[in-house]
Amino acid sequence: MRIVVTNCNTTQEMTEEIVRGARAAAGPGTTVLGLTPGWGPESAEGWLDSYLSAAAVMDALRTYDGPAYDAVVMAGFGEHGREGVRELVDVPVVDITEAAAHLACLLGRRYGVVTTLERSCGQIEDSLDTAGVGRNCAAVIGTGLGVLELEDAERTESAFLAAAERARDAGAEVLVLGCAGMTGLQRAMGEKLGVPVVDGVGAAVKLAESLVGLGLRTSRVGGYARPLPKGRVWGRTQE
Repeated sequence: MRIVVTNCNTTQEMTEEIVRGARAAAGPGTTVLGLTPGWGPESAEGWLDSYLSAAAVMDALRTYDGPAYDAVVMAGFGEHGREGVRELVDVPVVDITEAAAHLACLLGRRYGVVTTLERSCGQIEDSLDTAGVGRNCAAVIGTGLGVLELEDAERTESAFLAAAERARDAGAEVLVLGCAGMTGLQRAMGEKLGVPVVDGVGAAVKLAESLVGLGLRTSRVGGYARPLPKGRVWGRTQE
């Protein structure tokens, strides 16, 4: 089985970190390939970045010419594009946002999301609502750290713990890592906090493996029908 994991930004180092986390979660016989958009934001933080990122990820998948793959994992927490990608490709598409939330709902009545900047909280709430799991979310809390600041492990852990306490005070029984760049924190944070901590990258990989193993694909009836045949211009045309 081969899974393509798409980064939502152009930072190759983050793609490599996400792939490491995905491979750690993958079962025997699963190959993970990372895909970095060729254009778009260096980090996705806000509505503008998110919409730009969505188009860039779809373009990267549209022009992909590597080995055939069995599923796509979209590693942008709260980012746009998952519905469009489900129309675009013929394999299961699992977004880390809804994957983490669905698994969290199996572990407790209410979950909380700890993410990066506060400006991302509303966008994540909307994404959870669209996925049908927003009603179980007790809180989405920002750490105040930008995506590219997560490389400082000590600072990230300290900020995560402070935000996690706020989420627990709001009623969260399970915590979710609200950024693919936080992958790897789940075990240490879970032990320190005494609650389950779900990593969206690992959750999405395991769900993708399950869908492929069960022979299930995205429904083409209704909302995720194939795109209508028509003229489409991708990017700026040459003058």
